[in-house]
Amino acid sequence: MTEKKKTPESMPSVEQVETELKNIKYRKKFRSTLFSTVSILIVVAAAAVLVSTLFFPVVQVVGNSMEPTLNSGDVLVLVKTDNINKGGLCCFSWQNKTLLKRVIGHSGDMIDMDSDGNVYVNGELLDEPYVEKKELGKCEIEFPYQVPDNKVFILGDQRETSVDSRSSAIGCIGKDQIIGKVLFKVWSDDKSQKGER
Repeated sequence: MTEKKKTPESMPSVEQVETELKNIKYRKKFRSTLFSTVSILIVVAAAAVLVSTLFFPVVQVVGNSMEPTLNSGDVLVLVKTDNINKGGLCCFSWQNKTLLKRVIGHSGDMIDMDSDGNVYVNGELLDEPYVEKKELGKCEIEFPYQVPDNKVFILGDQRETSVDSRSSAIGCIGKDQIIGKVLFKVWSDDKSQKGER
């Protein structure tokens, strides 16, 4: 049997050791930076979701009952409140759906609508530049109509087809149903405005 000759292991040079130490430090720093960045992004995302859910919900418009003001596909930011001025856009829940309509009257207001679709609140004709075509539409209530306590009378801008407080299906909405008022539009779907699908 022949014995294998042992070769002495070569020692790394000082430069090699320094380079390896730099690499180890770099990897450590990279992992630490990556971990902190991911942690910060998770916290920011969680905070954004919390703020959005509690204070500024985001909704997307589906349907045409609020045209031309809002179009199907528009994305809106709301502010959570049940205090909405007359003429303001209101988002509310109804039968597990979220609907958008315009506030016309508050508790105690007397609402009237003539056969031409003109709306009167407490005897005064409403100026409604947001309505393109005034219509009485499908109406299942008798006018003049007094808005009950803690309720809001709402109408869609497309009076001919909108289902709103004129319908017994929806009627006046309770303040507890109100999700919030429209703060601003963040996205408008140009395709749906042009009638494209």
